[in-house]
Amino acid sequence: MTEFAPIDAGVVSRLASDIESNGYAVVQNFFSPEQLELAREYIRSETSKHHQEYFSIHGVEAMEGSLLANLSASTTFRQFLADLYEKATGAQPSNAERIFPVIRCLQGKSGLKESHFYHFDATAVTALAPVFIPTEGEHCGDLIMFPNMRPLRSSAVVNIMEKAILHNTLSQKLTAMAVKRGVLKPITIKLVPGNLYLFWGYRSLHSNDQCNPEHLRATGLYHFGNPHRDSSLARIFLGKNKRKAKLNHDGLRPQA
Repeated sequence: MTEFAPIDAGVVSRLASDIESNGYAVVQNFFSPEQLELAREYIRSETSKHHQEYFSIHGVEAMEGSLLANLSASTTFRQFLADLYEKATGAQPSNAERIFPVIRCLQGKSGLKESHFYHFDATAVTALAPVFIPTEGEHCGDLIMFPNMRPLRSSAVVNIMEKAILHNTLSQKLTAMAVKRGVLKPITIKLVPGNLYLFWGYRSLHSNDQCNPEHLRATGLYHFGNPHRDSSLARIFLGKNKRKAKLNHDGLRPQA
């Protein structure tokens, strides 16, 4: 298993301050060139299985053996995200809290349909690891964000209501149209493979720009710290992606 170096408290504080001030933070060269190539080899093998069309992979078990899975299973990386979670919320995460990893690969015509879906994450901290990012053309799959536009809600009911208002098809289409026409002005973040991008996913409405269907945009997403982890209502009304992937609340395959 590939080891990842711990990040000291001073760096965590600086990164949390950057997220508060700028909406996001960057760890430059988080992956070494060798690690990035390992991640790319895995993505290349997966793209060939999906006929160069869009696909996503949810949960550490589905990507087992890859560098991207190793990062999710790393105790030092979990501690890093837990330290950020404490900065974001003022509380320590549950000892049972796991990192939930997702790989998203935009390519082909189906990839064009997977852009400009503006949403809030379920977890307080989101880490994004670009693996392949297009560099040619007007649209390169940039991260688009309205940062820190809501607080962490003490009530799961309020969170559910906000997501119901903003995550439905009509609202997403209206938001995308307003962004494209310049009525709404989010920040746009150019992604560089090898770097790690951090933001408060729960608080920030975000999506990705489209890219040329002939090009590949592949990212690893790491979600950590669900403020409503113990809410039965949140389990019922949220967590669609985990249910679709037949995973339990912790993002794992249920035991037979």
